[in-house]
Amino acid sequence: MEQQKIMTRQEQRTEDTWNMQGLYETEEQFGKDGEKLEKMMEKFASYQGSLGEGAGQLLKVLKLYEEMNLLFERMYVYANQKYHEDTANARYQQMSGEMQIMATQLGQAAAWLEPEILSLPEEVLDGYWKKDEDKKETESANAGNTKADDSGEERSLSDYKWFLEQITRRRAHVLDAKTEALLSKVNELGQAPSNIFSMFNNADIRFPEIEDGKGSRRELTQGTYISCLESRDRVLRKNAFEALYSVYGQFQNTLAATYYANMKQADFFAKERHYGNAMEESLDGSSIPVEVYKNLIKAVNAALPVMHRYVRLRKKLLGLDELHMYDVHVPMVERPEKNYTFEEAKEIVKRGLAPLGEDYLALLQEGFDNRWIDVYENTGKRTGAYSWGAYGTHPYVLLNFHGSLNDVFTLAHEMGHALHSWHSDHAQPYLYAGYRIFVAEVASTCNEALLIHDLMNRTEDEKEKRYLINYFLDKFKGTMFRQTMFAEFEMITHGVVERGGMMTAEQINETYLNLNKKYYGTDMVSDPEIALEWARIPHFYTPFYVYQYATGFAAAIAISSRILSGEPGIVEKYKKFLSGGSSMDPIDLLKLCDVDMSSTKPVTEALAVFEEYLGKLEQSVVS
Repeated sequence: MEQQKIMTRQEQRTEDTWNMQGLYETEEQFGKDGEKLEKMMEKFASYQGSLGEGAGQLLKVLKLYEEMNLLFERMYVYANQKYHEDTANARYQQMSGEMQIMATQLGQAAAWLEPEILSLPEEVLDGYWKKDEDKKETESANAGNTKADDSGEERSLSDYKWFLEQITRRRAHVLDAKTEALLSKVNELGQAPSNIFSMFNNADIRFPEIEDGKGSRRELTQGTYISCLESRDRVLRKNAFEALYSVYGQFQNTLAATYYANMKQADFFAKERHYGNAMEESLDGSSIPVEVYKNLIKAVNAALPVMHRYVRLRKKLLGLDELHMYDVHVPMVERPEKNYTFEEAKEIVKRGLAPLGEDYLALLQEGFDNRWIDVYENTGKRTGAYSWGAYGTHPYVLLNFHGSLNDVFTLAHEMGHALHSWHSDHAQPYLYAGYRIFVAEVASTCNEALLIHDLMNRTEDEKEKRYLINYFLDKFKGTMFRQTMFAEFEMITHGVVERGGMMTAEQINETYLNLNKKYYGTDMVSDPEIALEWARIPHFYTPFYVYQYATGFAAAIAISSRILSGEPGIVEKYKKFLSGGSSMDPIDLLKLCDVDMSSTKPVTEALAVFEEYLGKLEQSVVS
């Protein structure tokens, strides 16, 4: 393993850290941009009430809106990434806190824009487009005489047409000014259930100490719970599981009331805005048809017999007479003891992603060579991994690399995000560069699928091959099946509220337990404690969100399967998808790769891959 001790930030080698000078060379420049942004926000706020003055004024406002948000993004990313380098650093704590305040100020300064755009009659906007087209025709006839904007790039109102259409398409769901003002005030109350749950789950809840199989005492926290369930020590797993849910059980009525209140507020706002239900409103934000959600559940339900086969195999491989819910996270086979240097990890990832072509590999190498990545753990560094960045600079990747095979996959995963951002940023203007959550996990998961295929083809070590299959199957189980079960739970419970029904803790528990039994089958003991799992899932307070993990995973598997089969033109189509940002609806973006998420086909294709890998592991056990 490349790292034996946790270093301080100062002990890190420069070449192992990301180069933040791509954002700001000095903090003095950062401070000057803060002053500049404050002036821009003041100027932007002064434009309120002016959009009816004409197409030129609307263009001026939109350009400032874009410039203001672009500058804020650069500052926000810089401050927070510096903070993430060492969260104990007081200077960067302050910078991050100041940017949180500025985010609120920016939101307040720009809050008027969307309502005012929506207040413009359709015929007025149509007139603006006509005037813009006439102007462009005149300028085309007098080429060379037009003046570029301050950035040196010629812009016209048509450059913002998609942005405006994403606002105006919701016109039917925007109410009169008085009602909108009232709903804006009520919205703060609507956030109360989510805020209450967050404070309870992150700040107030405490768990008892637990014992492992050797009788040693262990601290149980939200952060250590999953690592306990991944342990080979079954006594530890069982004690962690029972201790955690014993605490949630003490508060189940309070948590049920909180979740019910969150469903009620979602139903209220959806119906006030003339949506049929909360699901319609939630999906409409990304123009996702409700059929996509329902088709996901339909396709996964049809594949549950394969999931039940997986459960039976897990029971067999773990050598258990009874498989319990606290046995779900422990690997079915032992992890390989092999560790990798970061140099080896980079080569493994490059080799695995070779099917994406030389240009993709060249970008990957550019990231490796030019300090896009903050590689190793140091004291105070933010845990986990992510890809982030600001438009106009290269992406950044934070790792805490220790040399495990999981770390190699994490590198592939996060560089998938990074190169997705790189392609979108280079192909799209700022307002269209950021991609929607619905497609956010496609590139990262596609990279992992390509990598695991390559590793399996190359290894002659049966133990490593089994672990790779286990890793991939557990990804499927945790994303395709588990997240879809969550999505079905939301559909059922919100449906009760939509129809005017009430849900108590007992009813919610029963709903969740029945779903758990359906998804895991009869070879799994659905312990009574698992009925309370809904009570600890934060995503349920963002209604109808989790399904996107499953749909994104399915799309990625469908695309990677096409790439691996050598389908003509698929790599070029995939790169068009990567370059799309949010310039198209997510469903249409995926259609560029011939993946139609409005049908059940991509989900069915992905589940066929799950069955294929399951068969390989079953066969390896027999042989």
